[in-house]
Parts: sequence; structure tokens; C-alpha cells
Amino acid sequence: MTHAAAPRQCLLVEDQPTTRDWMEGVLELAFPGVSIATAATLRAAYAWLDARQDPVWLAVIDLGLPDGSGIDLVRRLAQDRPATLPVVASIYDDDAHLFDAIAAGARGYVLKDEEPALLVGYLQRIERGEPPLSPSIALRMLDHFRGPRRKIDDDAGLSPRETEVLALLARGLTVAEAARRLGLQPQTVASYVKVIYQKLCVSSRAEATREAVRRGLA
Repeated sequence: MTHAAAPRQCLLVEDQPTTRDWMEGVLELAFPGVSIATAATLRAAYAWLDARQDPVWLAVIDLGLPDGSGIDLVRRLAQDRPATLPVVASIYDDDAHLFDAIAAGARGYVLKDEEPALLVGYLQRIERGEPPLSPSIALRMLDHFRGPRRKIDDDAGLSPRETEVLALLARGLTVAEAARRLGLQPQTVASYVKVIYQKLCVSSRAEATREAVRRGLA
């Protein structure tokens, strides 16, 4: 009597419940039959890994977690579980997050604001031995190695998407309204706002609006 092979195991680390459910659906479409475990924090992810002896095929990891950076988890997997493929799924598309993740051992990097069907396609590249990369991430990597870097005019290092969100907020749109305008989920835009505040060193919409005006965005 033969036994069916155990399904491949995937760990999904994402703290936002709605995004976690959405990403779980993307993974199920990309890899039918995959077994998905979820964790909302680094601590929960570490505990799950420590309790598991059998192989983990894939780990899809958010970077901005409540108790630290997902890069720490990427680094641990690269060191302790080299057979596991760590793939970052994040809203961060700047050089600092991208290259820190790659240096830590990430084998792919996709952006969560992509259309679900596109994300499924990027992730399915794993089956062909290719790294899953959102196009803007691939272009950023090519630019990095192409030669002298272009001067960045924005001293805060805002990405194009973050600049777009800042401009909409400065025009008086709510997070929900900005999300509809950009075709994104509200929690994704809320995450962008958090990053924008951090980069601009501000703590209110009024301060962010002043920065937007200074940059000619409003």
C-alpha cells in the first residue's frame, strides 16, 4: 500500500489579518495543495519553526512586523534552514529594505500592492527555479548594478508610491479615499502612511501636508 506524499509546507508571516487572509488565498492559487501555516509576529514564527522538525518548503515574510523586522527571520532561515526558500512580501520598495533582505538571504521579493493574478504568476516562478520578483524590484536591482547611482532628489527617500500617497493625503483625501483612487486596500495605504511619517519624521497629517507642500506635491 502506498501513502500519498505529504503536502509541501509554507509559512506565511503577516501581521494584518485581512492581508494575511488575502495572501493565503494567493498562495493557494499559486500552489494548489500546499499546506499553509500562518504567524502574525516574529515570536510566533520562531515558535512554530522550533516546534517543527520536518522540512519547510517556502516562507513568505512581511518586513514590518509588530515585534521586529522580517529580515531577522530571513537571516535565521538562511542560516538554520537552507532548504527553505525565504521570499519577502512587502509594501517597501526602497533600496534599504530590498538590499538588506537580499543580503540576509531572501530568494525573492514581491510587492503586496500588485494585482492578485500577477502575484500568483510571480510566485509560480519558484516552480521553474526562478526568483519571484515584482518588476519594479527587478528594475531597481538592475539599476543598482548598472553603474553610478542616479541622484535622488527626495532627501527623505520616499518611493514613487509613497510620494503618490503623500500627495493624495495633502489634498485632503482620507486613507479609504486614497485607497480607492489607487486601487489598493485601505490597510495597505495605512501602512504606506506609517512609513511616510517615519521617513519624514512627522507625527500628524498637518505636518505631512507641510512636507508635501515643500516638495511641490500640493
